[in-house]
Amino acid sequence: MGSKIRPSLGAAALAAVAVLGLTGCGSSAVGADSTTSGDPQTLVFASIPSENSQSLQQQYKLVAEVIEKSTGHPVQFQNATDYAAVIEGQRAGKVHIAGYGPFSYVTAKDSGVQMVPVAAPIKQAGAEPGYLSYGITKAGSNIKSLADFRGKTICFVDPSSTSGYLYPSAGLKEAGVDPEKDITPVFAGGHDASVLAVKSGQCDAGFAYDTIVDKTLIEKNQIKPGEISVLWKSETIAASPVAISGKLSPELQAKLTAAFRDMLNKPALVRAGLCADEQGCQLPESAYGYAVVQDSLYDGVRKVCRITKAKVCQS
Repeated sequence: MGSKIRPSLGAAALAAVAVLGLTGCGSSAVGADSTTSGDPQTLVFASIPSENSQSLQQQYKLVAEVIEKSTGHPVQFQNATDYAAVIEGQRAGKVHIAGYGPFSYVTAKDSGVQMVPVAAPIKQAGAEPGYLSYGITKAGSNIKSLADFRGKTICFVDPSSTSGYLYPSAGLKEAGVDPEKDITPVFAGGHDASVLAVKSGQCDAGFAYDTIVDKTLIEKNQIKPGEISVLWKSETIAASPVAISGKLSPELQAKLTAAFRDMLNKPALVRAGLCADEQGCQLPESAYGYAVVQDSLYDGVRKVCRITKAKVCQS
């Protein structure tokens, strides 16, 4: 068993369900907060902050403004403790918009949660929605490849993290290292926390997604350029999707989809007067905007699960 900076997946999910009041199921759980159409008056947006120190309100400020303007529904954010809490919140009908990782999306979708993927962040206009997982060490380490991870303390992000656990597990297995037997895993709880644990020496090596290493932590002066070495890169991973509840009315689903497709990109935000210029537009994942996605985009994640037969894929 690996050490965990956060509580176990099941316990955290139950705790978040209690905090969010996720005691009902379906549209009836929304109760007095519903409009006459059956849609909720307030849209609950739940996710995990990509950085431990940053709230969802900060990350999604512009997203919330556009959703509220497009739909007429106020947005309430919920910082979930882990992806399991987001899944169960959407299953119970208490989470109307969810920010997932690719693997947690597949877990939710394939377990029967009624939801529709609508968008995923992109780095530039016309780009494909995708990113990479990095295997990292502190500069100067004698660890030079994933094969060298054997016998070491390794930082992952979360058992349900695509780039912080699933794809790294596949990479380790390909390198002949069993991620459940040959290393001491530590679940840091966030991509930034994983990188910083490697920097501090808490972990000998670790995993995180590309932007957090290449850009975010450097811009925040939490790591210096060249301080972290990248020794492994995954294949391209489908970007983290935003999914809306399938229990919302078709009209509201269409408005939400259009907001992400047409309004949540830097040029449109500038035209709408929500940003003074494109440089001042701060979207989640340092994105240029969003691209509309379909469920089939995440078949690569399902393939990795079939290949690795990882326990987390069977949970």
